[in-house]
Amino acid sequence: MNQQQAIEYLGRIGFKGNLTPGPATLIELQRLHLLHIPFENLDIHIGREILLNPDRLFAKVITGKRGGFCYELNLLFGELLCYAGFETRLVSARVATGSGGFGDEFDHMAIIVSMNGNEYLSDVGFGEFTFAPLLISAGVKQIDERGEFVIEKYDEEHLIVRKKKEDSCEDQYLFSLMGRSPHEFEGMCRYHQTSPESHFTRKRLCSLPFDGGRITLTGDSLKITRGSETIETPVKSDEEFNRLLKEKFGIVL
Repeated sequence: MNQQQAIEYLGRIGFKGNLTPGPATLIELQRLHLLHIPFENLDIHIGREILLNPDRLFAKVITGKRGGFCYELNLLFGELLCYAGFETRLVSARVATGSGGFGDEFDHMAIIVSMNGNEYLSDVGFGEFTFAPLLISAGVKQIDERGEFVIEKYDEEHLIVRKKKEDSCEDQYLFSLMGRSPHEFEGMCRYHQTSPESHFTRKRLCSLPFDGGRITLTGDSLKITRGSETIETPVKSDEEFNRLLKEKFGIVL
């Protein structure tokens, strides 16, 4: 990422601070990214191929004021962190299926940031997730404005992120500490764009958090959550979907 791209990126997310590597900068960058750049899979549903090329992703997400899914968002965010002087690496994660299982390797892309002798899990591409990076320290409960999280050892190769849900914890994903290159994610990136087994091919989605809530548009509904209150209204046509996409997210396909 060059200087001009970094300036555009920071403008897109409204960052006005000093871009000096440190915990406060990392926290602010991640939070602002999440608040300004939607999680969305719209290219998949209009037949536009997603390639893990940083310049192409920059043109889409930053210049084009779009969003993306994990491979796009975390790859770009990692580029910004590297430009800012953070020590980072991409890691592979396996998303919990909800039935006790997990997806394949490279099912999800996340970032590890090394700083001041500690390592942090940073992720701007997992939908409703933590706003702040998570310290990688097994068993430590971490309170975030989006919930309570804990990272635990899963096996010899993987750690697991869990989110507290009332009286239990819900598995989020497994991840390893091994650094990966972008091309290693290309196969699963294609899978999630093309396979009928991928949840990304089943439904259009555009979602963005705001302070205290989240707004989510799918092919058949608009859902706005504020605290414990959720208002859901049906979306009855493609014309209405496109109108809401522009009105609520500023996206025109």
